[in-house]
Amino acid sequence: MTRTAVSAPPSLAQGAAISSGDDTRLRAWIAFLQAHATLSRRLEAELQAASHVSLPEYDALVQLAAADQRRLRMNELADRVLLSRSGVSRLVDRLERQGWVKRTTCPTDARGAWAILTDAGLDTLRSAAPIHLRGVERHFLAPMDDVDREGLARALEAVLAGLRGGDAGGPGGEPPPAPTGSPDGSPSGA
Repeated sequence: MTRTAVSAPPSLAQGAAISSGDDTRLRAWIAFLQAHATLSRRLEAELQAASHVSLPEYDALVQLAAADQRRLRMNELADRVLLSRSGVSRLVDRLERQGWVKRTTCPTDARGAWAILTDAGLDTLRSAAPIHLRGVERHFLAPMDDVDREGLARALEAVLAGLRGGDAGGPGGEPPPAPTGSPDGSPSGA
């Protein structure tokens, strides 16, 4: 049976072809994207229904609670919650309106600002945390056994280590070259 090449969407591999022999690579990527999106929506819905806290709000409250003196500079908060600076500014605006965070200027840098978790924000986090953690257990951890969880943890830690080391896949941050080889996955010329 002849295997045919499957073209990856441009957003996946900038037009590079992935052979059907590499379909575990494509399956892993698609499963990661779908699991992340589906899990995020489910956790968000549960948090909203039970505590009226969005997932980004919860994430910001967690980051602030874990920070020294329950405060972070706005750019540090943006890095930790994976939002742009303008996105984190809008998020902190919402959290301020709720009374969960207050914003103050940095005494050593007039251009800088701190986001500080209030007691009301800490109380909100304490009431929302059990809901979120039950959801993580039920929807993410429970479907896997210990071996799968360990393998997933190792795999994601390897991805993070590569990203933190600046390895974007190839020189200049370009994706790695498309795999080469025969349709059965063996190296060319073997």
